[in-house]
Amino acid sequence: MVLAAVETGGTKVFCAVAERDNPHELVDTVRIPTRGPEETISHINAFLRKHDEMSGVDAVGVATFGPVDTDPQSSRYGWVLQSPKPGWQNVDLHACLDGLGAAPSAFITDVSGSLLGEHALGSARGMNNACYATIGTGVGVGILVEGRLISGHGTPELGHVPVRRHPHDDFPGLCVYHGDCLEGLASGPAVLARWGHPAQGQDIDIIGYYIAQLVVVGVLAVAPQRLVLGGGVSKTPGLIENVRAHAAQLLAGYLGADHPAQDPASGFVTPPALGDFAGIHGALELAQSLLD
Repeated sequence: MVLAAVETGGTKVFCAVAERDNPHELVDTVRIPTRGPEETISHINAFLRKHDEMSGVDAVGVATFGPVDTDPQSSRYGWVLQSPKPGWQNVDLHACLDGLGAAPSAFITDVSGSLLGEHALGSARGMNNACYATIGTGVGVGILVEGRLISGHGTPELGHVPVRRHPHDDFPGLCVYHGDCLEGLASGPAVLARWGHPAQGQDIDIIGYYIAQLVVVGVLAVAPQRLVLGGGVSKTPGLIENVRAHAAQLLAGYLGADHPAQDPASGFVTPPALGDFAGIHGALELAQSLLD
């Protein structure tokens, strides 16, 4: 018997299986381009059915782009809700994944999946309070408080917090709901729409200033021991260092000089140790929790 994991992202879907007694050793994987729901889900189901027929699937963890209904008591549990991704609004992902068979399944956001992965194996290992922020096609945050993921009746949507404008930025923003919220100003599509290329040179200071405000919100709201910063935009050379410096300036000593966020060299803001594999390991962790 195996555990199955599905991580859906804005540009690709990652599916994997692992042995039940060794849940983080990937036995088989497949990457699928994220296209329309019907085509994408058919490929996911083919992968799940193959392994159910070969070995039997014990449980399935799904970490999906959102917003997604993660309340198991909700009539729309496992639905992708008002997603900005064309064609994916109000898709009943739970019902569509008929490759799940009789195996129990659970749904969380993709960024919460990355947090679970980093908590199990990576940069947040052993920490009771942690955040994972992804800056990519969208902006999302997963939050762990006292060892428990904030999920169920709702999920954090901190990518849509309003931010102070950088004095040298007059870009109107791309968010279809809020215009110049954090996601509208700092996501990958916003970066490309503003400059036509990935952030570089002085561009980095603008993006870093916005992401640093997200760090400050996380620090003040949930007091994490570490904030992991992932996603394609976060890989921009020099960006994490810029975010650390801006966050320290914005906190302005309020939490005391010994708080790690006040020290840009502390590693409080850190890249994911698992890289692009954080989410799939988190989805496997979620599948394992169904059996525990």
